[in-house]
Amino acid sequence: MPWENTTGVAAGTTPSTTPTGPPLLRARDLAKTYGTHVVFDGVGLDVAPGQRLGLVGENGTGKSTLLRMLAGEEEPDAGRVWRPDDTGFLYQELPHAPETPLAAVVDEALEPARRVERRLTASAAALDGASEDAGALREYSEALAEAELLEVWDAERRAELVVTGLGLDGIGPERPVGRMSGGQRGRLGLAALLIRRPRALLLDEPTNHLDDQALEFLEGYLRGLSGLVVLASHDRVFLDAVCTGLLDLDPAVDGPTYYGGAYSFYLREKRLERERWEQRHQREQDTIRGLRESVRTTARQVAHNAPRRDNDKMGYDFLGSRVDKQVSRRVRNARARLEELERDQVRKPPRRLEFTASLTRDPGAADGQAITLRELVVPGRLRLGHLDVPSDGRLLVTGPNGAGKSTLLYALGHRLRPASGQVLWRRGVSVALLEQDVVFTDPERTPRSLYEALNGARPGVPRLTELGLVAPRDLDRPVGNLSVGQRRRLALAMLVGHAPDVLLLDEPTNHLSLALAEELEEALGTAPGAVVVASHDRWLRRNWAWSELRLADGEDVGRSGPAPS
Repeated sequence: MPWENTTGVAAGTTPSTTPTGPPLLRARDLAKTYGTHVVFDGVGLDVAPGQRLGLVGENGTGKSTLLRMLAGEEEPDAGRVWRPDDTGFLYQELPHAPETPLAAVVDEALEPARRVERRLTASAAALDGASEDAGALREYSEALAEAELLEVWDAERRAELVVTGLGLDGIGPERPVGRMSGGQRGRLGLAALLIRRPRALLLDEPTNHLDDQALEFLEGYLRGLSGLVVLASHDRVFLDAVCTGLLDLDPAVDGPTYYGGAYSFYLREKRLERERWEQRHQREQDTIRGLRESVRTTARQVAHNAPRRDNDKMGYDFLGSRVDKQVSRRVRNARARLEELERDQVRKPPRRLEFTASLTRDPGAADGQAITLRELVVPGRLRLGHLDVPSDGRLLVTGPNGAGKSTLLYALGHRLRPASGQVLWRRGVSVALLEQDVVFTDPERTPRSLYEALNGARPGVPRLTELGLVAPRDLDRPVGNLSVGQRRRLALAMLVGHAPDVLLLDEPTNHLSLALAEELEEALGTAPGAVVVASHDRWLRRNWAWSELRLADGEDVGRSGPAPS
């Protein structure tokens, strides 16, 4: 194998595709700490041309930090990185002055290809006049190889394809960076990297600001690159379409783990790991219970202090002492084994995310409609003729930005009054909405106190610590000090425990790790009551098995039935 421990830290793992040469990007024993918080320790990887490595893991595991270290934008506390000189990193903001026009950014991205083309032209001319000159021949060969690597003859056409593919063709070439929206600047920065075609491409959330058409273009473009790619993304369809391997930075027994396949393969492997974890935990608990019983019973099986008949004393002195020693040895061995198992036992797998059943739900209400909507009009935002939400229904609301998805959820959730039309709720129905930007009225309250005040007294409700939605270090912090994502995760946790009759979720997978997003989507299928979800998440949309309402240009364009199985 011409590469060492390719693309990962799991020895012996073989990538799903064959790289085209030795690793160009290497890292060994990387460590990073912020204050007392250890982000990661001992991370290593090798990535060869042709490989596309995705970084996954819980929020805060260091995906962005690792990318900055690989790019040389941040130094590790320990360890070392080897990277090619031609390494491209996707900055969150364009590194250009506000007055720089779009055309100048594209020209700058094309300059490496043009420079190589000029070098090739010059070396070819020099070779014509000195065909026997070994130095001239070597210079021409090197220039030709570099030109082929960068595909310089196709650079101008490629630039046009990238600009169009990322939806920038509607922006005038003279428009300055400072007059572009944040999304346009983000797409222009990505376009510049794709046009430049560096040998090592490092991308942090490259799918931000892209619509479905631009996402499909980016997926195809990255798959066609001859260089290497390392990326971090929350878009599961993107990871599945692009990556040849995934590096999971979530804490594990043996450190970060490499999975030699796309996201679908990673999902299957994670499910198998969970099953093995549960089985191992059950076996260990069974063994511990058996050892505890053995220690209790074996120690009292032989009542060697009981009175003995005179004619037994001689035999007991000889045989009894041997029995005592054997029993004592068995007890000691059992106790030693028990102490070892109790010390090294695998922790119990965290409880999977699931919704609890409402104690107040009317069992007979499942046959009716929880919410009925007729001729709803919110000027400039939404116009919807009719919508019925069954008491046990599942509805996915999709559509482009500005189509009115959030507006519809606000109307269903008692959060706004339409200009005309009706929204009718079944008598006694409870409705809860997870907003994109959650605000708690008392910023000094802590997640633990808020959760317990809402759900703590109800039987069968999981503890907040069991849900995996709020980090232990955040349980007793004031909610006013939490980030937007942390507040949304807390709000979701409160809804999971409360289990309203109608659950309204606005972009529920935002700010969730991939594992939690998967758990949430599985839990939606078994949630009591009705569920209405508005989402751009392509993976959720692809796997949705119930009804869908697609909105476009602020108007209803119809409702589909259940998706085929």
